[in-house]
Amino acid sequence: MSFDLESLIRPNIRAMKPYSSARDEFQGEAQVMLDANENSLGSAGPAQFNRYPDPQQRAVKTELARLKGVEPAQIFLGNGSDEAIDLLVRLTCTPGGADSILLLPPTYGMYEVAAHLNDVRLERLPLTADFQLSPSIVAGVLASSAKLVFVCSPNNPTGNLLHAEAVEQILRGFRGLVVVDEAYADFAAAPSWTTRLAEFPNLVVLQTFSKAWGLAGLRLGMAFAAPEIIGYLNKIKPPYNISEATQQHALAALAAAPHFEELRQQLLSGRAWLAARLPALPIVAEVFPSDANFLLVRFHPDATAVYDYLLGRGIVVRNRTTQPGCAGTLRLTVGSPGENSKLLAALAAFSTAAGPEARPVN
Repeated sequence: MSFDLESLIRPNIRAMKPYSSARDEFQGEAQVMLDANENSLGSAGPAQFNRYPDPQQRAVKTELARLKGVEPAQIFLGNGSDEAIDLLVRLTCTPGGADSILLLPPTYGMYEVAAHLNDVRLERLPLTADFQLSPSIVAGVLASSAKLVFVCSPNNPTGNLLHAEAVEQILRGFRGLVVVDEAYADFAAAPSWTTRLAEFPNLVVLQTFSKAWGLAGLRLGMAFAAPEIIGYLNKIKPPYNISEATQQHALAALAAAPHFEELRQQLLSGRAWLAARLPALPIVAEVFPSDANFLLVRFHPDATAVYDYLLGRGIVVRNRTTQPGCAGTLRLTVGSPGENSKLLAALAAFSTAAGPEARPVN
């Protein structure tokens, strides 16, 4: 496949002149900063926040590049992964129905939201019953004229990795951008697709600080791609899209990698603990294999009744019963040991209250 990035970019974006601040144009450490109409006297709160943040997040990207084994020019940082998703749609798809993006449901809901927000058509190729890519699905992807295909792996809400061989076929044959969303990759025993960026000029890998890093409150997402793609994302992003506080906290987190690994291992242990105990409950019909920090669980006979019961006990999970292929399922995030125990106890109590009718029919 011959990949032509310029043919995917909207003509008006190719031609537009990006906003440029003096901070973009200046290299080095300024002695006097009188360019941005800031309050030079300080803040009404912490003094370090009276200045605008680095618009290119250079310090964070330098540390992140070292950790991920990529170049800083291959990194885009956004307000969560959702900003990168929205910008990728806006970058390539002209509103009004002429262009489309391709989804593989069930999958993360923000891809569809971004399409609707930007008035872009949706194409859908549902995954198989076991939430995988079949040869016919891959063939459908390769035949599509969509500008983007979103490949969520590990998938949300199902939790499983998609077969790497099938994803590679898509990367080699799809004419648009292949966006591999790895929000949950830190919980999977598989190499990141960031290790293959040099092979695939059409590859964009999304990751996040919200899951394994435990920094969801910061709203910091990552996109990794060829420098040409990153350059276009930087061209259309808001000038100061990542706050100074977020950049400082991200640098502190990157310096605390051993603690990150400790948290990751504890969550993996919690996942195994839940996966071993949930099947013993009569109301549980199936626990799907997971490469993420959650479990998709099919309940019998009424998942929504289980969901409502848990809400009544102050336990919030995700009801996925309306998603394609997910009838009767709830998505259960792996919590702390105490939270996992409370969840299991509440499910056992519901099972006992439901009586024999809650037992699946063999």
